Amino acid sequence: MVSGTNPALTIALALAAGIVAQSAARHIRLPGIVLLLATGIALGPDGLGILWPDDLGRALHILVGFAVAVILFEGGLNLNWRRLRREAATIRLLVSLGAVITAVGGTVFSHLILGWNWQLSILFGTLVIVTGPTVITPLLRRIKVRRNLETVLEAEGVIIDAVGAVVAIVTLEVVLRQATGASLAIGFFSIPSRLFFGILFGIAGGGVMAFLLRFRAVIPEGLENVFILSLVLLLYQLSNMIVAETGIASAVVAGLVVGNARIQVQRELREFKEQLTVLLIGMLFVLLAADVTQAEASRIGRPGLLIVLALMFIVRPVNVLACTLGSKMSWREKLFLCWLAPRGIVAAAVATLFNERLGAAGMQGGEDMRALVFFVIAFTVLFQGGTGGLVARWLGVRRPTDQGYAILGAHPLGRALARTLLESKEEVVLIDADAVTCRQAEDDGFRVIYGNALEDRVLLGADIESRKAAVAILSNEAVNLLFAQKARGEHKVPKAYIAIQRGRGSIDATMVEEAGGRILFGQESDLELWSIRIRRGIAAVETWRKRIKEGESQEDDKKVAVPKEMQNTLLPLTLKRGEAAVPVDDSTELKADDEVAWLVFTEQAEDAHSWLEKNSWRLVQVPLEEHAG
Repeated sequence: MVSGTNPALTIALALAAGIVAQSAARHIRLPGIVLLLATGIALGPDGLGILWPDDLGRALHILVGFAVAVILFEGGLNLNWRRLRREAATIRLLVSLGAVITAVGGTVFSHLILGWNWQLSILFGTLVIVTGPTVITPLLRRIKVRRNLETVLEAEGVIIDAVGAVVAIVTLEVVLRQATGASLAIGFFSIPSRLFFGILFGIAGGGVMAFLLRFRAVIPEGLENVFILSLVLLLYQLSNMIVAETGIASAVVAGLVVGNARIQVQRELREFKEQLTVLLIGMLFVLLAADVTQAEASRIGRPGLLIVLALMFIVRPVNVLACTLGSKMSWREKLFLCWLAPRGIVAAAVATLFNERLGAAGMQGGEDMRALVFFVIAFTVLFQGGTGGLVARWLGVRRPTDQGYAILGAHPLGRALARTLLESKEEVVLIDADAVTCRQAEDDGFRVIYGNALEDRVLLGADIESRKAAVAILSNEAVNLLFAQKARGEHKVPKAYIAIQRGRGSIDATMVEEAGGRILFGQESDLELWSIRIRRGIAAVETWRKRIKEGESQEDDKKVAVPKEMQNTLLPLTLKRGEAAVPVDDSTELKADDEVAWLVFTEQAEDAHSWLEKNSWRLVQVPLEEHAG
């Protein structure tokens, strides 16, 4: 046994052990928190005795607070404001009425099953209000439920952490004062006022961060991430200093503001915060779990398991059913919400703070309450997280596969292709690493994922595994090829279309075929030229129908082929057969009554129309001007 005498070594060990545990969890496909808790207990004083959280003293609380602020700021970054508004009614009820139901349920069951006094039971009830984005977000990335469910669960996980933390802290303050009557009412009145201050302070702080990031000249290049990190920590601490325990709410709201602002460094910021969150989650869970002794856990025992089951099978269903009453959710979606409510890092952090403050006040039960919270975290993550995919499949709430297209390239040509697919009711998501291009595509009403399309995080955000095809339309052929290979090989996308920029020669038809792809537009094309033309308003999309004569046997007439002299005048985008539309590629064959959306260079439209008519095409529709732009 190694005696704990070195705080710096304790932090370093916790960081390393946390990353190792999470790496192992990914390999064996277990929820990371399960291994983190096991690692903390194994390395703690009751295990190998090489990790001693007590060495940190008061610094542990400061470290936990800063880490939680960063984690929840990152959670706020990932919330999409448009999607939140669509599910606003359900989310609002879950974080208000749902919080009350959970607190009451936790209070009653801990009092009845464990025989705790009402003060301790109420404290436990407020502690289990939270769920947690640190657990839910990775689960949702893996099991891919319907979009409305994903939005509700992610938003609940982030927002309820802020609400739950404030409610829990205020409850602790009331209990420590042993307030009654009017003073009790005043104490609980401070809950909405603290939340209101936290929201306002977070909006102000997030607005300042977004403003500074919008102008690249303000923050030197390469310092954006650490600059914002320092501001997040300052925001959290200032908020707590002005109004006690409002820092978490401020951090969440600031993340939401920055995440929905149109800033050019958003991708880098998300990546940095995501990696930092992984590091901090590992450290926190290892440290906090190491602080729980075997004696505390054994005192909870079977009654603790009964409380966990009551929270899972009684309290959560009542919560969800009450909060979704009158919503448009199906009963299957409601059942899935009932099942998935694992607790995370905020519950663990606040439970540790409760133990410290109760002990300082000479009150008993803090250690047992903390042990019970860790029981709840471990069992909800293990059972709900481990079976979430099976439950989603059984209830039929997973997102369907073979749905729509992921298009790499949000430039004008990519948007023109996407719009022709959307007109046939195909789902489309655009991916691009250029912030200006992404902003223009969003202004045009497209769903856009900003980031490097070769990164798994970005591909998961685009739901790549549920797509019927990946379309690569950048002028950078090498990236197009790599994107198609990754989509086909790692994510099992059925089809891949790869655009080839004419005149580059870095990839050819053989390389496209070896990647399992097809040549977009049926041939090499001047992608940059067509994008410029669309941007200038000198290219338009027209729909023409092929007239195939009875008994016709000419194979060339069944191809969507454009001769070399017309390739800068016409570009075939999509083929429509019945109600379905697909991108044109080098294997496309025409049948009677097929329609093709052509991109036409308007300054040579007469030549284009003459060639089409000569080759048995008949004009069907000239879309409105905005269809191309």
